[in-house]
Amino acid sequence: MELRTIRYFLAVAEQESFSAAANNVLFVTQPTLSRQMQELEEELGVQLFERSNKKTTLTEEGLRFRKRAQEIMELVGHTEKEFAEASKEEIVGDVYIGGGETKAFSFIAAACKRMQAKHPKIRMHITSGNAQDVTEKLDQGLLDFGLLVEPVDKSKYEFVELPAKDTWGLLVRKDHPLAKKGFVTVRDLENVPLLASRQTMMMREFSGLLGRDLHSLNVIATYNLIYNASVFVEQGLGAAFCLEGLLNTGGKSKLTFVPFTPLRTSGLVVVWKKSPVFSKPAAAFLQSLKQELGME
Repeated sequence: MELRTIRYFLAVAEQESFSAAANNVLFVTQPTLSRQMQELEEELGVQLFERSNKKTTLTEEGLRFRKRAQEIMELVGHTEKEFAEASKEEIVGDVYIGGGETKAFSFIAAACKRMQAKHPKIRMHITSGNAQDVTEKLDQGLLDFGLLVEPVDKSKYEFVELPAKDTWGLLVRKDHPLAKKGFVTVRDLENVPLLASRQTMMMREFSGLLGRDLHSLNVIATYNLIYNASVFVEQGLGAAFCLEGLLNTGGKSKLTFVPFTPLRTSGLVVVWKKSPVFSKPAAAFLQSLKQELGME
């Protein structure tokens, strides 16, 4: 499978038309493009397109292949830039960092500030997501580093632990009955409509941390990142499991954070692939992070 063929496929998927992709994007004849896509379907053994007079859409297999094709082209772009910039005496290039929502991202920011003071032409690219999102991109080579909130399986990575803990609790409206308590117990969760991140719903470790199986509670919705979940909470739909300090709950905010008692906390780790072959910018970031943590 050639990269050119993948580019052709993505052009058709974006334009939803063979003729528009051929004439406006790729500048090849339509028969040439059609033949390339037919050969791609034969190579993969699946039908990628649903063709009609009005537009061309992707089949379920086509949608799945588009995700992989985009990842391939993104990795190709990273690789081309990395090698084009590797020969320069000055360290120039990109560092790709993914992380969940946590106040501890301040350690990443401090390391980046330290790195840029020494290497001002390094660019940082930050991706937000839960542990599954981050580790998937890390495994695919689309990220250099990931900041993960424990409990997570870090056995297949090299890592450094951050000197910080995140505190678990509930995000509630200030007029919610639990807001007046100051602390929340597991028993208080009975019959309360709850929102939980998809990561915590899938992890037995979080149920162990909480001391209660999440599936036995009244979880009415799941979320990926906390901001959109907070809008649900603000509308009075329920209370959200989250970490302290991710949202501004002071001033005129309708929301407040209530921690659990006994206190439930999670550690934080920065992970990367084992036995990595780092780009110069990625190596510079790791050195800056270790210096920030007093490890060098």
